[in-house]
Amino acid sequence: MALGILLLALLVMGWYTVTDSSHLAHDPLLAGSDYLGAALCHRITSRSFVINGRQFPLCARCTGMYLGVALTFAALFLAGRGRRTNLPPLPILLVLIGFIGLMGVDGLNSYAHFFPTLPHLYEPQNWLRLVTGMGTGLAMGLLVFPALAQTLWRDGDGRSIIESWGELLGLVLLLAVAVLLVLSNQPTIAYVLALVSATGVLLIVTALNAVLLLMVIKRDGLAQRWPETAVPLLISLVLAVVELGALAILRFNLLGTITGFPGLA
Repeated sequence: MALGILLLALLVMGWYTVTDSSHLAHDPLLAGSDYLGAALCHRITSRSFVINGRQFPLCARCTGMYLGVALTFAALFLAGRGRRTNLPPLPILLVLIGFIGLMGVDGLNSYAHFFPTLPHLYEPQNWLRLVTGMGTGLAMGLLVFPALAQTLWRDGDGRSIIESWGELLGLVLLLAVAVLLVLSNQPTIAYVLALVSATGVLLIVTALNAVLLLMVIKRDGLAQRWPETAVPLLISLVLAVVELGALAILRFNLLGTITGFPGLA
């Protein structure tokens, strides 16, 4: 219910924002998302999608990765998998590793285009960056989510986070719909998905912070109810904002920009 209300609010806000280019240029949510993106993403304009001419906070590949993470986390939580602590079965795990490998191949091929003398397999495309990034985001979500559950809960559910090819297919179809929505070039939808992808950055960094924090202070595996997870997760979120903000500021101080890199297009 709360997720539906939030999505509706974002859609209304997106419609209002994209109908006026001046609103879009100064939208505080997109501006903040730019800094989240700048901490981890090159944000090269030619390798990014746009909303009415306004660049996404993340490049096409990172949009896929972190949108994939956000949607995977949301799907698992809504499906009641918040306490499952085991990784997917080995055959599914190998497929997920394959998704990461595909992004690696596409990334190397794309990187080769910065150097005209290097060979490359095919012409890079933003839709390919988005698709391979989304596959990696799915893998990241299915690996990190159970690790977080294992770190949080005293009596976790020892079943795999997903157990069958059908469940994997369901997640793949969800992400495929997200890919089509990004590629639809509908400004309001693009606005919402751009913000969700930036949220994915916060989610994955917060989750990793929580795992490391609870292990370092030896407070892992203690929570029995959701309210008991609020403090460590909130601290981890604050740390994530500070870490990402510091990286973005460092980048700006070194390069003079949070968009792209000097000399690269």
